[in-house]
Amino acid sequence: MALQISATNPEHPALLLELPWHLPLQEWPERYLVPLPRGISRHVVRYARAGDEVIAVKELARRPALREYELLRDLDRIGIPAVDPLAVVTGRAGDGGEPLESVLVTRHLGGSMPYRSMFETTLRPATMHRLMDALAVLLVRLHLAGFAWGDCSLSNTLFRRDAGAYAAYLVDAETGELHPELSPGQRAYDLDLARVNISGELLDLEASGALHPSVDPIEFGTEICARYEGLWRELTRTSVYPAGKYHYIERRIRRLNDLGFDVAEMQIEHASNGDTVTFVPKVVDAGHHQRQLLRLTGLDAEENQARRLLNDLESWMATQEDHAPDGALPGARPEVLAHRWVREVFRPTVRAVPPGLRGAMDQAEIYHELLEHRWYLSERAQHDIGLDTVVEDYIRNILPKARETLRPMAE
Repeated sequence: MALQISATNPEHPALLLELPWHLPLQEWPERYLVPLPRGISRHVVRYARAGDEVIAVKELARRPALREYELLRDLDRIGIPAVDPLAVVTGRAGDGGEPLESVLVTRHLGGSMPYRSMFETTLRPATMHRLMDALAVLLVRLHLAGFAWGDCSLSNTLFRRDAGAYAAYLVDAETGELHPELSPGQRAYDLDLARVNISGELLDLEASGALHPSVDPIEFGTEICARYEGLWRELTRTSVYPAGKYHYIERRIRRLNDLGFDVAEMQIEHASNGDTVTFVPKVVDAGHHQRQLLRLTGLDAEENQARRLLNDLESWMATQEDHAPDGALPGARPEVLAHRWVREVFRPTVRAVPPGLRGAMDQAEIYHELLEHRWYLSERAQHDIGLDTVVEDYIRNILPKARETLRPMAE
């Protein structure tokens, strides 16, 4: 069978042809590989360079490779945080003509960390709680979209910094199934698998001495269930309000927005006696603040980053309405002011931090860090500190101490 490359982008096959597909993945020469931390996998996985892209290459049988490729494309289509599928390579053969396993090619998620690399230094319990929060949000988003993961675990997840929290991304969809809607039993089964897998992984870390002594692996495995159930209940529960109190519905929608979700469809029913109104959010889409920031500024960020940037944007806009420069009139459209904020505040501030000192942080995370540092300096000085001073102090006093945590990752 001849070598075949099925790709999402017409440019990728030409780039991928440069890689040594005639060799088993375990035998690829170092010159093709990129030294990035890898999580545990039942398959051989390597990071490699294809043109300007850093890619993850996973070796597995042809049928599951094609199936996972299609599932990842489906998840991308419905906006689920998952690795980006680039191609499937089939028909591989060694130099002697012996058949080799197919491979799934995905784009490396920049700035991401497998959970084991995060335990190179013992994580504090507070950080562990943030990981559980991120994983619970991801699992809820998958279930709302009708996706049963079938193998939710820390090993199958990548984590990215998100304004003091973490954002979780699905890496392995091999066991997943996409349905129009999940039954309570399907959700419960997926959640129980997550509990068992997470406890097992933490027990493994405990045995290796990498787990904080105060962390109970069984308790943390159970915690993912409690966090999931609390979020699921808030997103899907039915509310009954007195007739005429329609602002209660708006308050519920605002609470969902604060959690990072939009209500895309709702069901409102009046009781037969006219005394009450029943409200059910029928479709809940994640990424409320992400979409709002992208619409206003064109910036693409994680959810918590987007919330923080929007808060700063709103504060800045409030100071511009009465004396907007560049000929803009008071009361200028939010989109106009937002783009000026990007041009005059966000970009110059981020560019002031030397690229070599940024480590794995993206621009939105850098800006969040600077806002945090501004708050700290302003509290200490008891008056507002300008961003120019904040950037200078951050570069001089904060980044040198954080080099290990924020060390640059291979591109």
